[in-house]
Amino acid sequence: MEFRELECFVVLSEELHFARAAERLYLSPGRVSQLVRGLETRIGARLFERTSRRVRLTPLGERFLADLRPAYDGLTGAVERARSAAREVTGVLRAGFLGTPTGLVTGAVRAFERLYPSCEVHLVEVPLADPFGKVRAGLVDVAFTLLPVDEPDLRTSPGLNEVPVRLGLSAGHPLAGRSAIAAEELADLPLIGLEGPAPRRWRELVAPASTPAGRPVTLGGTVATSQEGITLVALGRGGMLFCTPTAVYHERDDVTFVPVTGLPASVLGLVWLGAAETAAVRAFAEVTAQVAAEEAAGRHRVA
Repeated sequence: MEFRELECFVVLSEELHFARAAERLYLSPGRVSQLVRGLETRIGARLFERTSRRVRLTPLGERFLADLRPAYDGLTGAVERARSAAREVTGVLRAGFLGTPTGLVTGAVRAFERLYPSCEVHLVEVPLADPFGKVRAGLVDVAFTLLPVDEPDLRTSPGLNEVPVRLGLSAGHPLAGRSAIAAEELADLPLIGLEGPAPRRWRELVAPASTPAGRPVTLGGTVATSQEGITLVALGRGGMLFCTPTAVYHERDDVTFVPVTGLPASVLGLVWLGAAETAAVRAFAEVTAQVAAEEAAGRHRVA
């Protein structure tokens, strides 16, 4: 039995007029009549008496309405409550960040909570070596990530910012005193890469296997988190690529971050599970895009 047939029956029993019932249901009168006839066929008897002047319930129709009404009201109420909850931005939103809660991350959280005071954001660190695991497991609702993302079950926002890449080196490394390093020079030193379930494309973003000209780059070890990577860099085990905001955040005496020329900019965005998208996720993506645009405009004014 189709819900639309039951809905037509209930609305027509309230209006007792095909045209008015059709208007409420956004259907044609002919379609309402067709659905009611289908229901009557399923039941095996007439539910309405129809004449050229009036429509009224038969005794069976009245009894069917009385039996149906509580279940129908409960079902429609459940649907409406679900729709309302989907539109609301309340409760807790878990937002993942990659190792470093940069200014964009914290700025987005503050702006979101000001605009939606009934929704609290909980920040959750996402390991570099498994950027999408917590998203897929439902442990975070949305996460900051590097773009592009080529995962069919995940959705992403447009790019929030584009920033230069820097190479983290031990303070005693011969290249640490340089003002900049060309991308082709990455072939002359080992790079720290990622372990774990990170997709190949993701690993290439963090530690490319070759330079833009195709020269192979040696892998100097693998890590799961940024802090592990910084530690290996400080010990002189290799260099590691970071976006500029992350490099600035991790400045320390034993590690130097040198700008790299000739590599694409690092692009930050948001990622979430398409099947679990909520009104809160959509709202957070909108607010974050606005914060990113304001940050970019501020940098442009300063420049």
